[in-house]
Amino acid sequence: MKHDGELHTLTGAYALHALTPAEHEVFTGHLDGCPSCRQEVAEFAATAARLAGAATAPPPARMKDAVLHGIDSVRQLPPLLPAVGRQPTTFTAILRRKAITLVIAASIAAAAVFGGVTVRQNRLADEARQQAQASERRLQDVGAVVAAPDARTVRGRTTGGATTSVVSSKQRNRAVFIGAGLPDPGAGRTYQLWFDDHGSMRPAGLLTRDGATLMEGGVQGASGVGLTVEPAGGSARPTTRPLVLLNLPA
Repeated sequence: MKHDGELHTLTGAYALHALTPAEHEVFTGHLDGCPSCRQEVAEFAATAARLAGAATAPPPARMKDAVLHGIDSVRQLPPLLPAVGRQPTTFTAILRRKAITLVIAASIAAAAVFGGVTVRQNRLADEARQQAQASERRLQDVGAVVAAPDARTVRGRTTGGATTSVVSSKQRNRAVFIGAGLPDPGAGRTYQLWFDDHGSMRPAGLLTRDGATLMEGGVQGASGVGLTVEPAGGSARPTTRPLVLLNLPA
């Protein structure tokens, strides 16, 4: 890195933030007096930014290795500078074009890799944010039912001894089921909640764990709440006898 000719070869690595701290410091100083390198860095950075900002697919497994192998086997030459003496030979010009092509390919490969990681991270962050927002809404809905002025609670135990409660509010037309001590329903099975509409069972959501669950649908017209074990995904009608059947307040 003592000669400008060597510094000219670092444009691609600089644009991709692949220089060591010492190299970065020296090359940054070099850019102040080299318009040609500044232009190359700007072009590389713009290409990498556009690729990283797009929705990318993971590159083929061997693509990165092939590009890096090519970089190791072909030396990048300095950028074209204003003529100060003899012009480069045709052979030198060809080598330089090959080197620039490989650096651009390396930039594309790196941007694709980094872009894929960025897109995946953004997608995971969005999913986590959506899940957190959905959980917050459920908690707010549960709290609104439990804190309603007309909230009423009925309690009971399942045939297996688990503790269950239902808090209902006619004003809000909603109900919350609370379970504690429910065992694992088994592989391919799930707990399902039901509203008992005076003898007609209406699906009211699935139960995956202990705790408070906002039941799906309104309490209007329901005389009770039931809990059964059903095939994974739930059923349109109960396929087993209720583990518990609680009568709602009149």
